[in-house]
Amino acid sequence: MRILLADDHPLFREGVKPVLLKLDRRVTLIEAVDYPSAFAAMRKRREVDLALLDLYMPGMSGLDGVARFRAAFPDIPVVVLSASEQVEDIQTLLATGALGYITKSSPSEVILEALKQVLAGGIYAPPGLLGHATPATPPPPKSGASAALTTRQMEVLREMARGLSNRQIGDVLQVTEGTVKVHTASIFRLLKVANRTEAVLVAQKMGLHKN
Repeated sequence: MRILLADDHPLFREGVKPVLLKLDRRVTLIEAVDYPSAFAAMRKRREVDLALLDLYMPGMSGLDGVARFRAAFPDIPVVVLSASEQVEDIQTLLATGALGYITKSSPSEVILEALKQVLAGGIYAPPGLLGHATPATPPPPKSGASAALTTRQMEVLREMARGLSNRQIGDVLQVTEGTVKVHTASIFRLLKVANRTEAVLVAQKMGLHKN
């Protein structure tokens, strides 16, 4: 599993590394210190399974930086790590497509469980902060089962419908098996299915196995 860790505070990066290493024995960390270096790192190594971005880093304004990152790399799950506990920041970032928002004051156990939740296809936000606020409303989805899937997720689903394993899909798409697992979890969530068999049935109805 490859994780981009972008934060301009070296002490925080060092502090969060042990938590990230608990996600997978073979975690590879790619570090960045600001938005320009985060973009540069992604252009060099697109096979990233998860991006952890500090909200306020040099190079761009916080909300704009995350929005631009999402636009440039739409297939990469983004989780924001920030000292900000402003409800408006959380709502806006989740509405722009971030899959998680973790405050830096969170205990390591909370950070770990939040990341596991995102990697499993869920969305995480601090429940205590959003408990008295109305979450931001995302834009209405387009019609059709495939409308909510990204191009990469469609490719993964197509190979899944052809009977390929996660490792085989990774070989075909030239991405890591961990990346395929992340996309698979997102596909299950977006298609509202519980497992691979149900996802393949949806893909067959869409005719993906014939393409």
